[in-house]
Amino acid sequence: MPKGYIIGHITVNNPDAYQEYITRDTPMIAAHGGKPIVRGGPSEVPEGAQLDRHVIFEFPDYASAKALYYSKEYQEVARIRRENATSMIILVEGV
Repeated sequence: MPKGYIIGHITVNNPDAYQEYITRDTPMIAAHGGKPIVRGGPSEVPEGAQLDRHVIFEFPDYASAKALYYSKEYQEVARIRRENATSMIILVEGV
């Protein structure tokens, strides 16, 4: 069965407030079977718009990734990210 992924490209505007988002979303990701593949680290963008931080979380399947993202619990926490960062979030089915 193909895995599911949540990919995020983020520029944090308020690091202190953003830390609460990381603290609260990490256990939610794990509870849905997600594990970090990429979480920050050095990067370069040879094409396209530059955002500073990149994350990839792998899930057992696409349905699990979608279930986390669209859950009421996660959407409440995502508000913190939206208020303190510029971001693009992608849900994708992998191989």
